[in-house]
Amino acid sequence: MTDTLPLQPLLDAAVIVLEAPTQVWSDAAGTLGTAPIHGVYHGDVRHIRAISTEVEGSALEPIGYGSPDPRHVRFTDVLRGIDDASADPKVRLDRERAVVAGRLSESIRVSTGLATSVPVVLTVRLTPDFAPMQSVKAGLPAEGGWEWDGATCRRGDASFTVRAPGGVIESTSHELVLRWTLETPARGEAHAEWSVELDDPTLVVIAPPRTAVTDAGDGAAETPDPTGAPATAPADPRATRWLAQALADLDALRLALPEHPDDAFYAAGAPWFFTLFGRDSLWAARLALGDDTSVAASTLRVLARLQGTRADAATAEAPGKIPHELRSGALSLPNEGVHLPPLYYGTVDATALWVCLLADAAQAGMPTAEVRELLPALRRALEWMTVHGDSSGSGFIDYVDESGHGLANQGWKDSGDSIQWRDGSLAEGPIALSEVQAYAYEAAVRGAALLDELGETGATELRAWAADLRVRFRERFWVSTPEGRYPAIALDAHGRAVDTLTSNIGHLLGTGLLDGDEERACAELLTSPALSSGYGIRTLSTGAAGYWPLSYHGGSVWTHDSAIAVHGMLRAGLVEPAAAVARQLLDAAEGFAYRMPELHAGDERVPGGRPVPYPAACRPQAWSAAAAVVCARALAAAV
Repeated sequence: MTDTLPLQPLLDAAVIVLEAPTQVWSDAAGTLGTAPIHGVYHGDVRHIRAISTEVEGSALEPIGYGSPDPRHVRFTDVLRGIDDASADPKVRLDRERAVVAGRLSESIRVSTGLATSVPVVLTVRLTPDFAPMQSVKAGLPAEGGWEWDGATCRRGDASFTVRAPGGVIESTSHELVLRWTLETPARGEAHAEWSVELDDPTLVVIAPPRTAVTDAGDGAAETPDPTGAPATAPADPRATRWLAQALADLDALRLALPEHPDDAFYAAGAPWFFTLFGRDSLWAARLALGDDTSVAASTLRVLARLQGTRADAATAEAPGKIPHELRSGALSLPNEGVHLPPLYYGTVDATALWVCLLADAAQAGMPTAEVRELLPALRRALEWMTVHGDSSGSGFIDYVDESGHGLANQGWKDSGDSIQWRDGSLAEGPIALSEVQAYAYEAAVRGAALLDELGETGATELRAWAADLRVRFRERFWVSTPEGRYPAIALDAHGRAVDTLTSNIGHLLGTGLLDGDEERACAELLTSPALSSGYGIRTLSTGAAGYWPLSYHGGSVWTHDSAIAVHGMLRAGLVEPAAAVARQLLDAAEGFAYRMPELHAGDERVPGGRPVPYPAACRPQAWSAAAAVVCARALAAAV
């Protein structure tokens, strides 16, 4: 018998409730511990591995669950072991689970329709864990060991305090046991409740102040719209449901840094990315940007405070560079050969995207005084693009991991096999991605316009740099293959155009890098059978040798990736193809109960089916949620 290799947990079948930086994953019956992902997480630590509920004398037989909003879920069981012998179940148990930042609580109700009272002994078992998030993601076993003082359980800096009003709390060598003795009156109900308060003073992110959630009157909850998205509703009522779920998820994903708690940004997503990610937070804010510019503005400020000031190969920092991610400690993923410092700058696109978001926010009404405050960061970002971004002397912005233990690929497709030729072989770095040149072109042109508007110098040089980039891009990136003529995904270390047809061409649309005919040609390819799955745009064409529908970046469909193409098509005036892709994503959203995952399989759509899940896809994911906003605009524009 051979040992099983550690595997990353699957997520598709699990139920999540969350308010960043806290999340709880369980099965559909409400039990924690039956799958590797299960647990109560706070920041980057899983505090509790397992939770189970028991009733003496009866099994809990689940009959359903419902989640009115990201922070609440109700599980319902019948208790036939303490019921009468009739066909109708007359004794039930309902658990209302709620999560707010730093707190998990459950309200338990036992109710009966019997004519006699029912005594109930109720037990809840908690298994402490304190496993680092990176160990859970790698599929590694927990180390074990914790201390209990009668109220608080802790290991190291992390701790949680348990409360069980009206019950007793006992500890064993491996679990905490909460127990209540209840009497359920005839045709009545009995109640118990418990909670845990979670704490970790090492957290580098916190929950920002939040507007109170109000009761909508029908069991659902109303959450504030954190985007200021336009009120115009698309004609399809499914889009309204998708948008409502997305806005609620975005609100639950808001985080801030402790030094500036009022400057909120969107955490990248659950479960692994409850922190600041430059690219993800920028794209989420950009796709969701509406009339309210507050989240976009605060995201810009947060990232500007962390902007690079020096050259450091170990962290990939460079002067003016916007960071990739922030963690409480170093991130080590040994099965991926990745070891990242707590503040890591290994992203080639976030700096240009920061400038683009600033231009978008200024255009949407961000106060001029707030824009002007970011002028020094704007100049530093533009200097990184035009001076430091070309690491190899290729004439294009590129990347290479100089540390040997960072991310090998530093665009949004950051897996090790994401940049490949049509024959399936991997491209050799340094790599200059096509979409990064497009972001940089747009950032230079719009950055120049911002400088003009603010009465500053430097715009002429930026426009000249952008014009030169546009000419050189057309000369170097365009390829012709049996699938057509299109921009290559990248240039490799030898300056050769990596000829795969990919979804990356969707990121070029609306940036100004391409002319109108080129944008229309790219839109036709994006909606062709080779890239269009029927549920969104594949990351890699079916004509490529490396295509596989369950490949992370080599054939799957990423929600935000397709939405960026919609965003670009709208800006390019290509309303019909934008609406066509938006409709595909809407159909996918219906298949995922309107909470779109990070990605799904790129299988061809079949009549009467639903999208095939990518079983390890994160959800909710900020830029996947933000996709609903731009898709709603596309659907409304096409009416």
